[in-house]
Amino acid sequence: MTTLLIYCAVLFIITYFAIKKFITLAPKLGLVDIPNERSSHKKVTPRGAGLVFGFIFLFGIVFFDLDTFSENKYTYLAILIIYICGIVDDRFTISAKQKLVFIIISSIIVYFNGFEITNIGTFFNISLNLGYLALPFTIFAIVAFTNAVNLSDGLDGLAGSISIIILSAIFVIGVIYHDNTLMVWSAILVAIILAFLILNWHPAKVFMGDSGSLLLGFVIAILSIKSLTYINPVSVLFLAAVPILDTLVVFRRRIQRGKSPFEADRNHIHHILNNIKQDKAFTVKMLISMQLAFSCMFLQLHKQDDTLNLVVFFLLFSIFFNLFDPRARRRAKTAKLRKKYQKVKEENKLLKAKKPIKNQIKTDYEI
Repeated sequence: MTTLLIYCAVLFIITYFAIKKFITLAPKLGLVDIPNERSSHKKVTPRGAGLVFGFIFLFGIVFFDLDTFSENKYTYLAILIIYICGIVDDRFTISAKQKLVFIIISSIIVYFNGFEITNIGTFFNISLNLGYLALPFTIFAIVAFTNAVNLSDGLDGLAGSISIIILSAIFVIGVIYHDNTLMVWSAILVAIILAFLILNWHPAKVFMGDSGSLLLGFVIAILSIKSLTYINPVSVLFLAAVPILDTLVVFRRRIQRGKSPFEADRNHIHHILNNIKQDKAFTVKMLISMQLAFSCMFLQLHKQDDTLNLVVFFLLFSIFFNLFDPRARRRAKTAKLRKKYQKVKEENKLLKAKKPIKNQIKTDYEI
């Protein structure tokens, strides 16, 4: 453990200075983010720091434990594919469908290297084994996890902070059950992302880009699958609750409105919170607190009944869906105006009712 901590400290220092150097080189490499209508920043900012910390992570895990290289070589290949996909997207921009192809190919590779989901839990004493559905379900889970983390990369420091919390929970599971892969991979990645966060915190000097967010999501996905050896399957939903709930809520809302679930918009939880408070740092801190609470729940619930866990998660989804509604403020304003209009209408009715009486009194007086 001491050796791992020293190694992580060294990688932290290397990552920090490497990304600082990258910031100066990024404009020359064409790796910059130009603000648009969906951006939360106002000025051109270097992006693609994942190019730096992704390389350091890959090198770091291979160099630290060379003995397991042959055992995990195909998994390293899959991570490398995701890493290259992210770099290409940061530099040239590729479509969502093309990225999906890369993620699916990488998911198939890790599946045949032992990272598979064969059981989705026990409900009412019935264990649900997937059998032949294990491959498609594993692909679906990895794609969903990867995209959930990728979609959370919308505000300075958000994706990195949430990833650190998730990876820290995975590290705890690794320590409890003495799993070397869970401990080493998560510890190294946490150290690297911490160094990146110093330069990514609001106001950000650099963005991770898809080379970072896709790699983070993919690694978290395969480590979560690895952790299923020790935990109940449904509890994984709490491990990455904020990005998962955000993705589910946004997808359902888009479908509800007759739009494609993959159509980009500004209806993510971080957009809604930021619109209410108009404070990016506050929004990120709130979402970090939420994810920290959910990760603590995960550590408490990871051996609890799957049925109960699923019910609790469904209630959370319902709360998030109704609480983080981008139309809530507009509806409240409309309701307020409608109430005001109704009040004015009633007052006018009273005035009209009083007017004939007043005229009648005046007529009587004249007579």
